[in-house]
Formats: sequence, structure tokens, C-alpha cells
Amino acid sequence: MGKTFEKSRQLYTEALQYIPGGVNSPVRAFKAVGQHPLFIVSGLGSRLQDVDGNEYIDYVGSWGPLILGHRHPRVIGALQQYLAEAGTGFGAPTRVETELARIINRAFPSMELVRMVNSGTEATMSALRVARAYTGRQKILKFKGCYHGHHDSLLIEAGSGALTIGVPSSPGVPASFAADTITCDFNDLRQVRAVFSQMGQEIAAVIVEPVPGNMGVVLPQPGFLEGLREITRQFGAVLIFDEVMTGFRCTWGGAQHIYNIEPDLTCLGKIIGGGLPVGAYGGKRQIMELVAPLGPVYQAGTLAGNPLAMTAGLVTLQELEKPGTYEKLNHSTQTLAQGLREAAAEAGLPVQLNSFGSMLTCFFTGEKVVNYQSALNADTRAYKHYFQAMLLHGVYLAPSQFEACFVSLAHSQEDLDDTIAAAQEAFREIRAMQGSKR
Repeated sequence: MGKTFEKSRQLYTEALQYIPGGVNSPVRAFKAVGQHPLFIVSGLGSRLQDVDGNEYIDYVGSWGPLILGHRHPRVIGALQQYLAEAGTGFGAPTRVETELARIINRAFPSMELVRMVNSGTEATMSALRVARAYTGRQKILKFKGCYHGHHDSLLIEAGSGALTIGVPSSPGVPASFAADTITCDFNDLRQVRAVFSQMGQEIAAVIVEPVPGNMGVVLPQPGFLEGLREITRQFGAVLIFDEVMTGFRCTWGGAQHIYNIEPDLTCLGKIIGGGLPVGAYGGKRQIMELVAPLGPVYQAGTLAGNPLAMTAGLVTLQELEKPGTYEKLNHSTQTLAQGLREAAAEAGLPVQLNSFGSMLTCFFTGEKVVNYQSALNADTRAYKHYFQAMLLHGVYLAPSQFEACFVSLAHSQEDLDDTIAAAQEAFREIRAMQGSKR
């Protein structure tokens, strides 16, 4: 192992002087795993290299977008060509925007009209705005543990009971925003029905990650998503699927294709930018026609539809559309998940391996993880040791128990074998550590 991280430590100390917490997104701070962040200099295929020269098998993949791996030759080639022949952007329409919207519509037929934005946060914020305009209602319903970006309406957590008016979960969020946001437990249709029975005519939209990845990967129970579709249709509320993470990650057409459910609006991001900043929202024509300049719902962005992001996204989706792509990707993920399960069982360590498509999370708990509360019951100290041990063995994981890991098409069988071997060592160390405390 023998890794040192001194240069990363020095860069982090310097960053602290100029950037809040030394990072531009909180999870990068590595606080949950008891370390300072690593500063990365390059990525190639399935590998990362940090400023200290350490190399890692990467399962973060820029938090999901790099499904083809780092520096995929077609993506890099297309970007280089566009830069050389055209430039960086114009704040005006380009053909590639329409080409990407067309391929998104082909994969997601429910997205009859698509508006490009610059992030998943913008996508969900804009989808909620148009849903409120379409219904003439104010309240929204979300689920604990489902993260939809950092805008005020969704940085809310519930009090006790599903019908309790929420309180802001971040300072700076007005209480008036919390009053219009209702929070239920994921996978609990009983709560959702109770909410709608009391205030269904006031609810503009239900927004949900069909397969959450922001409390770790959690699968919907049979009938849950179908129930949301039924309830929202009955009460005239808009059903929004936040597929920023699952869109193009699990299969062509996302989670809505796998579960055969057509939402009214869908939010996308990550993969459709091929590693560059991007987001999109879209859905039924009669809803999206409310968006300016067709309708009165204003939403704009100087860099929306940036041709570099559109180019990288288009090439990425063209690669994913090739026959056999998802079979290969999902087989790799299942191979890894099964290897980790067997390694944990061999060490006598209770874990839950939740996976969906090419996303997975190793929860350090003996109980099934089906919602936010059961995710919180996982042993975060065990995950901290797991993360540190895997890092020393050259495996770069999400620096939090409550995140997804992402397998890419660049991961080889050798990568998977090395990862499983590293986990065997890590699991044995954790079991020994737990045993010594008894």
C-alpha cells in the first residue's frame, strides 16, 4: 500500500484560505470518512491519479456522469474538434442542442419537449415551477432521503408525522417555503394517501427519485411507484421523476422504462453532459408549452445548451445506444456486488448490497435498507474504516455511507477482481476491529 497524501494535504490547507471548507461541494471535504480531500490531477479509463502520484480504481466517476470512463477517445475527440472549429459557446442556438434533445426524446418518450439547463438543481427547480403554474397549486410532496438539488423548496425535512408542516433543513431557507413542502417516507404509500386525503387539492406535484441514490441506493418496493402514478393522476397533481442520477445509468430510457411508468415531467443531468455541466427537464407537451418563450413561465440561462456540453453528451449517448452496452455494464456491476457480498459473508460482517443498473451501495447493517431511516441505521464508523482501507488498497469510493458508487464501461474484470480482493482485506479488518471492542 504505502500511500502518502502530503501534497493533497498542502493543497487543502491552501484552499481553506479562499474557498468555504476548502471545497466547492460539501461531500468532497471527506469529513464523513475522517480525512482531508484528495486533489486529483488526471483520469484515464477506470483510473484516477492524485497529486501525490497515487493511482486508484475509480467508482465515483465524477459522481455518475463518466459512464464511459475518463477521457473516452470519442468524447475527447469530439470536444477537441468542436473547440478547434467553432469555439466554446455563443449564447445562441446550435444544431447540437436539437440533436441531443432528439436522442433524449427517443430514449424517454415521456419527454415530448425538453429544455436544457446547466445542472440537476436547475432542472428540478424549473420542473417544480412549471408544475405549480400548470396546476395553479403551491404545495409539493417529496420523500425523506431523496435529494433534488439545493434550492429552497427542496431543502426541507419533515417534523414528526407525514402531515406535520416541514421545517427548513438549512439556515437561509424561508419558513414560508417549508410550509409548502410536505415530506413522506420513501416506499410508504399509506403516508402519501393520508396526505392526499387531507390536502390533495392543494398539491401541485410529487417529486421523487424513482430509485434514490442520495441516501445510498434504495429500491422502490413493488407497487410504490405505480401507487404514486395512480394517486397523482386521481388528484390532478404532476408526477416528477428526478432521473438526474438514474437517467441513462441503468438502461436506455431510465428507471421509468424499467418500471413501465410514465411521469408527467422528468429531470435529467450527469450522463447527458458526458462529464460537462448539464441538466434538462421535460415532459408532456401541454405542460412544457407553458415555458417561455411559448408560455408565461420564465426560465433562462446564458450557458444553457452550451455546445461543448451538448457535444460531449451526444457522443456519450450514441455510445450507450450501441447493442449490448447495458448488458455489459450491468453484468460488471452484478459481478462486483456479488463479490462484495461473498467477501462480507466470509468475514462474518453483516452488510446490505443494494444495486440498480450500474449503481450500488454497501450498507454496513444487517437489516434491509428500504428508506431513509433504515439507511441511517447503517454503521457509519464501519464505512469510515472501509473507505480508508479501500483507499490504501487503491480503490476510490464515495466518501460517505449515503452515496452511490458507479461502475463504468471502462472497468475491466481485473479492476473488479482487484476491488473485491481489497474489500476482503477491508472487511476482515473491520470484523477484527469490531471483535476487539466486545
